[in-house]
Amino acid sequence: MDTKTIFLPALAMAVLTCVVWLRLFYVRIGQMKRDRIHPQSVATSAQAVAKLTESRAADNFRNLFELPVLFYLALVVAALNGLADTATLTLAWLFVALRIAHSAIQCGYNKVMHRFYAYAAGGLALWLLWARIGVGLLT
Repeated sequence: MDTKTIFLPALAMAVLTCVVWLRLFYVRIGQMKRDRIHPQSVATSAQAVAKLTESRAADNFRNLFELPVLFYLALVVAALNGLADTATLTLAWLFVALRIAHSAIQCGYNKVMHRFYAYAAGGLALWLLWARIGVGLLT
């Protein structure tokens, strides 16, 4: 397998993060215009929480810097150690697909249990990815 192939899921995650970032700006600027919120009045996170009621995209954007950090590292470790095989790539794409589902749910209709299932399944895919890499590193 071409080593570059293992980084395609990382590219997809970067695209997802960019899409959520753009959604965040669209929602935030829209609410600030609609509710006539002066930018300086939301200068701190405490002020923003008090005035900006639409937080789904912001919450999801922050979430894209939690578990995905371990995902990005896993791909680098896999690539550097010759562990970028079909199984690793499959787990990586599964994680990406579940993160897309999680983001779509959270930024969309935001049903908590649906979001939880996508999050938990994505976490499981990530831990399986790390288990696969761990076995490869230890054998």
